[in-house]
Parts: sequence; structure tokens; C-alpha cells
Amino acid sequence: MSAAMRANSCPFVVKIRPMKRSRLPALATLLVLVFLHAPLVVLVGNSFNASRFGGEWEGFTWQWYERLWQADDIWDSLWLTLKLALGSTLLATVLGTLSAWALHHFSSRLQRLHRGLMLLPLMMPEVLMGMALLSLFTALGVQTGMMTLWAAHVTFCVSYVAMVVLGRLRGFDPHLLEAARDLGASPWQAARRVVLPLLLPGILAGALLAFTLSLDDFVISFFVSGPGSTTLPLRIASMMKTSRSLPVINALSTLLISATFLFATLAFRLNRARS
Repeated sequence: MSAAMRANSCPFVVKIRPMKRSRLPALATLLVLVFLHAPLVVLVGNSFNASRFGGEWEGFTWQWYERLWQADDIWDSLWLTLKLALGSTLLATVLGTLSAWALHHFSSRLQRLHRGLMLLPLMMPEVLMGMALLSLFTALGVQTGMMTLWAAHVTFCVSYVAMVVLGRLRGFDPHLLEAARDLGASPWQAARRVVLPLLLPGILAGALLAFTLSLDDFVISFFVSGPGSTTLPLRIASMMKTSRSLPVINALSTLLISATFLFATLAFRLNRARS
């Protein structure tokens, strides 16, 4: 019996209609994008607005970028912030990687205490951590300045690096290290040629996270900074107190947004080329 005859002999025929694609996910995605990026669009537009307050459009102008170019205090704060972020990232990456290695390969009461201390900065509010570090520096008689900023940034960045590298270590096969040792490799050669290439993505991810956190930090830097150590977030916060500086802040923010976009695009293309 053919399929057509079987279909005709069946008293009940069920017709399956194709399901309509819901527009709700696309609408929700659009609303989220608008909610996240509309403030950025307004900020970029106000950086070219001749109005000082940005309420109404009064014409296109480059004057805020010219004032930004002449603001030496902003560029000094930017340079100081970059040096602080790079220095604290390098030290935090080394210490965080060593901490992750110790947490992964050793198990004892001391390591359990070590793990708890590494998790503490991740859960502690920044205000509390800033006050604690300031109290420590005051008790030790250390003058707040660039050195206290470096110490504070390394302190809270180490935990983030350690957790990222530790996640990478959990997928590491220890038999690879044993095989390298059996083939005659020294501990240093095995670490350099086997362990380091496998951990490198995690180390770079942790370093990038530490750099971003250090670059963007305001609360902890507010407590431990001193004369001559004003970071860019602190400088922007002080400029926000006067309405005359608001357009210059818009111009600076536009440049930072552009730099972030270019960096993200370059990283995406490099990752795509490697894959």
C-alpha cells in the first residue's frame, strides 16, 4: 500500500503547521543594546557640541578637544595611570600565577588558608578594602603616594589573576609534565616548554583582567593616593565638580571609547587569524 493510500485511509489527518519565529528575543536584544549604548552615543555627541552643558545642540565644534590637548594635568594623570596599571599587572601576574600553581599542586591546611585569603579580596567591598589598606599604611608610618598605590593595586589584582590561572590549571594533564621529565627534560625545560605554553592563555587573560581593573579603579585609589599620585579616574572625578570641565571630560571619554574599540577590534582579528 502506497503512502498516499495509507493517508487517505486514515480517518484523522494531523496537519503540522510550522512554528512562527518569535520576535521577542530580537526585541529584547535591541532594547538591551539601546540601553547600554545610548549613553555612549549621547556622550560622543556632546563632545562635539558647542554647548557647555550639553542640553541642546548649539553647533559642531572642536574646541573641547583643543582644550583637552592643552590640559597637561590630564595627560600627566593618564601617563601615571598607565605606568601604575602596567607595573601592578606585571607583579600581580607573577605572584598570581605562582599562587595558582601552589593552590593546584599542594593540599594542606596552609593551602586552604591560602585559598581563603586569595578569595577574600574578591568578596570584600572596595570601600572596606581601601579603608583597611589605608589603616595599614598609617600604622606602618608609610606616606601615601605612588608606592602605596602600587602596593594596593597589586594586592587586589593578585586574586583575580590567581583565580583565572587556577581555572586553566584544572584542565592541565600532569602526565604531560611527567612525560617530559621521562624524556630527559630538566624541571626548568619542562616548565618552559610544556607548562608555560599550556598556561599562557590563562596567564594572558588574568593579566588583561588585572590591567583593566587597575586602569579603572577609583575607590581604592581614592583612599591610598597622595600628593603627586592622582590617577585618571581621580582626576576625572575632581573635574566633574565644575560644569566648565564637563565638555572636556566628554572629549576625553570619546578618545578612550575609540581606543577601546580599536583595541577590541584588533584583538578580535588577531584571534580570528590564529584560529
